[in-house]
Amino acid sequence: MVRALAVTIIAAVLCALLSCWLVLIGWSLMGDAVSHAVLPGVVLAYIVGAPFALGALVFGFLAVALIGGVRDTSRLKEDAAIGIVFTTLFSFGLVLISITPSQVDLNHIIFGNLLGVSAADLWQVLALGAITFTILMLKRKDFTLYAFDPTHAHALGVNPRLLGALLLDLLAMTSVVALQAVGVILVVAMLIIPGATAYLLTDKFSSMLVIAPVLAALGGVVGVYISYYLDASTGGVVVLAQGIIFAFVYFFSPRHGLIAARLAAKNRRKAVAVAN
Repeated sequence: MVRALAVTIIAAVLCALLSCWLVLIGWSLMGDAVSHAVLPGVVLAYIVGAPFALGALVFGFLAVALIGGVRDTSRLKEDAAIGIVFTTLFSFGLVLISITPSQVDLNHIIFGNLLGVSAADLWQVLALGAITFTILMLKRKDFTLYAFDPTHAHALGVNPRLLGALLLDLLAMTSVVALQAVGVILVVAMLIIPGATAYLLTDKFSSMLVIAPVLAALGGVVGVYISYYLDASTGGVVVLAQGIIFAFVYFFSPRHGLIAARLAAKNRRKAVAVAN
């Protein structure tokens, strides 16, 4: 349980930080692609006896390179390139799982196995998490400028393509960290929900970078404890807890919630009627 909580908090905070930029740039589908594309890397790492994180990291970088290559060297748009690469690599991973004799349940890669995290897995997560967090914090101003106005970033001497490539590489590393927690399928939820939730709560990006990790970590801790007492899928309950937090914010956010928006629209109609 201690290792599960530690991995959950690390993964939740990293995914939440990265999701703030993904939501602003519109790269949510890219997070889906990279998180699914790491599957064959994990299986191949198991076959050769290498650390799972190493195989996932290699295929995460490979997915990013393939998506960029297909997009830049063909008439296809980015969404088509993403769909082709991630479905092909994910299917390759499923085929490898089906034909690989194993005493380990490789389906845990897909659905997560938080309570089976070993001490070695925890150290891998800590190392990758520390590297990713440090780079995100050091380059946060450049990433924010790139998210809001790539043209202005280029005018200031910042290379937008290089920043985009670095952000995608960090996405691959974050996907590997979250893979240990919730599995391939649910990683995409952790890469989208926290940033989207924070986006509904504030108009300041600096505040998003605080709100998103706090809410994600809260959902992670609550999800781990609830899954323990319900004997339910830990990764699934963690993501469900984050989804419930989003639903609450979606309805009751003071400025951008559904109820607040309806009340504001009603008040505007009343003001117009009185003026007329």
